[in-house]
Amino acid sequence: MMKESCVRHHKEVAVFSSDPVIALGVVDAMAMAIPIPHRQLFIDGEWSEPLRGKRLPIINPATEESIGDIPAATVEDVELAVAAARKALTRNKGKDWARAPGAVRAKYLRAIAAKIVEKKSELALLESLDCGKPLDEAAWDMDDVAGCFEFYADLAEALDAKQRAPVSLPMQTFKCYILREPIGVVGLITPWNYPLLMATWKVAPALAAGCTAVLKPSELCSMTCLELAQVCKEVALPPGVLNVVTGLGPEAGAPLASHPHVDKVAFTGSTETGKKIMTSAAQMVKPVSLELGGKSPIIVFEDVEVEKAVEWTLFGCFWTNGQICSATSRLLLHESIAEEFLGKLATWAKNIKVSDPLEEGCRLGPVVSEGQYEKIKKFITTAKSEGATILCGGGRPQHLEKGYFVEPTIITNVETSMQIWREEIFGPVLCVKTFRTEEEAIELANDTHYGLAGAVISKDTERCQRISEMIQAGVIWVNCSQPCFCQAPWGGTKRSGFGRELGEWGLDNYLSVKQVTEYISDDPWGWYPSPSKL
Repeated sequence: MMKESCVRHHKEVAVFSSDPVIALGVVDAMAMAIPIPHRQLFIDGEWSEPLRGKRLPIINPATEESIGDIPAATVEDVELAVAAARKALTRNKGKDWARAPGAVRAKYLRAIAAKIVEKKSELALLESLDCGKPLDEAAWDMDDVAGCFEFYADLAEALDAKQRAPVSLPMQTFKCYILREPIGVVGLITPWNYPLLMATWKVAPALAAGCTAVLKPSELCSMTCLELAQVCKEVALPPGVLNVVTGLGPEAGAPLASHPHVDKVAFTGSTETGKKIMTSAAQMVKPVSLELGGKSPIIVFEDVEVEKAVEWTLFGCFWTNGQICSATSRLLLHESIAEEFLGKLATWAKNIKVSDPLEEGCRLGPVVSEGQYEKIKKFITTAKSEGATILCGGGRPQHLEKGYFVEPTIITNVETSMQIWREEIFGPVLCVKTFRTEEEAIELANDTHYGLAGAVISKDTERCQRISEMIQAGVIWVNCSQPCFCQAPWGGTKRSGFGRELGEWGLDNYLSVKQVTEYISDDPWGWYPSPSKL
């Protein structure tokens, strides 16, 4: 996903373009021989060894080698983290955090943002080593992490002015106002494709709202989330406000999601895990917000500038190695331009630099793990066995003997019954189907259980508007794919989940609305006769 905005201009500028500051940061990061930090769990403001002493290896997906390890929390550690978050919520009657002025919380959020900027090169390198993301992409992500913290610092300050907002009532004997209060302790479970940025999408608004949090990042990519804990320690965030527990889903994530003292769970990940979290939360009528899988379409009409549309099509599917829930991995192409378009698409795809993510100019690194690599290979094999055609790619790049690398892959002659059309792949694989009419394109676009995103490319603005309204998804892109801004809501429909992150909607995720109504008349209510007057 192309993320929201550069920290230096986070109120209006997207990170679409090449940035000399980013470029310098990349050079600095590559030059630094940063040792892999040996971290523990972060609970109640301190580093804590897992009670069972377990640790998990960190595997560099570009080399398949272990480069360090992370702590593996279990249910006992989760108990301590939730207790620390609960204590922080009520410490000093909540005045330390939950009931502190928004300006106080904003000060900490801005301090975190400044530290992220200071550590940008180091964090980008760690993230690239951890998940295989090209280094310049990781550097952009760090800008966006800082920008997101700054954005929610602004909203935290603005929240104070919204407290006690009056409500107009039809009876003058009453007055009413609204309080916006933090939900409480929140469990935040985040994925591996944007390790620190996806965590920030949850941590920043939760803290801005006055919640305290327990963050459980993916066990596949946890390094930068542990470094976020170090940042919080350096800025003297009150103990227990943010706790970070790393480890396996069943041993750390599940106990967090089902904990009776966690007031809300926010999750980004697979639909299957989302279902389990919903089931667990339902037992306690606990609110959840879920950002789940996707199988998003990109519709390309006959009136496009072909090369411009080709680049957006590639970017929409192959950015971040295709490991994006919003990847526009189903190309719906007007049949009248199919031959020319697919020829150029394949030529461009073959020209994408696939390499170690630390190499200059890398545009496609390895996928995150051996398990993901094998899963993608199986999808491609199944597509061929079902009768689809591999237009380009489909295997390992010949020049890369090690690492979990997959060539940019384009598959044609796809039927809607095929697995490749129906299931999320989470890899650099684009499937193609042609159409004749606008109605057929819309029908094909909506032929999915998912509804996270969609894109339409055409010079006809009225047609783009019509299709934007007809595609069943929470995010629509017109003449582009993947831009995302922290000011705008993000989330899906259907099996892609519910709830919205980012913007004011992201803050609302962590607030509870309370009405306070006061009787202000000097007269008695008068519904029951007073015994003294009988």
